[in-house]
Amino acid sequence: MTAALGAGVWLGVGYAAFLLLVAYGLDLAARRTAARSKGWRSGAFAYHEDHDAWVCPEDQWLWPQSFDPDNRVMRYRASPTVCNACPVKATCTTSEHGREVTRNVDPWPSSEAERFHRGIACAIAVLAVAWPLLSMLGERSGTERAALAATAALVALAGGPLWSHLRRSQAGFPEHVRVEALDDTVAAAAAATAAATRRRTTYGSDRRAAAEVAREAGERPAGWSRLGGAS
Repeated sequence: MTAALGAGVWLGVGYAAFLLLVAYGLDLAARRTAARSKGWRSGAFAYHEDHDAWVCPEDQWLWPQSFDPDNRVMRYRASPTVCNACPVKATCTTSEHGREVTRNVDPWPSSEAERFHRGIACAIAVLAVAWPLLSMLGERSGTERAALAATAALVALAGGPLWSHLRRSQAGFPEHVRVEALDDTVAAAAAATAAATRRRTTYGSDRRAAAEVAREAGERPAGWSRLGGAS
């Protein structure tokens, strides 16, 4: 079998495998880039799937506010009253409408940019299939044609997962969440700021500061005061 295959056939087989590896490598790199981008946008916020809500570093909850059908994301927003009084707001957000966090409702690739990168990977996978098929042209023996056809079929099968989720799937978002475009969400956030009446809750940093003060107080000798020292 090996002796019956010419150098051109082996070149076609090897190049097809190489292109398939390149396609998966590009897709993996795009996935990692998207994951880092999402991590940067959400910061230290933790998503709780069982509640479909986020918790910020100050132990405050961000509940789903709306679904954006254009960008295919769920939008979560903190109460403006809680957010604006937060002692670490300056390190979190500059918005007066409360911190917002978004979550893609579709699996990878969900955004237009992600679908673009997946499309590039799929295009390279198509070339990987086309190369051995084109190599069948010209004077080839039956064994060589069979080997090239088998290579094309295997590459097409191996590249199948790259085509998964390339088209947008159904949203599947909770029915109780209203549907809003981005402009509607911004307007609603402005109205919520004016009408927010929720009381300020205890922040995680306040609790940590109180614990440190209490610990320091326990370590001070009797009769010590902050202003005058020992009395």
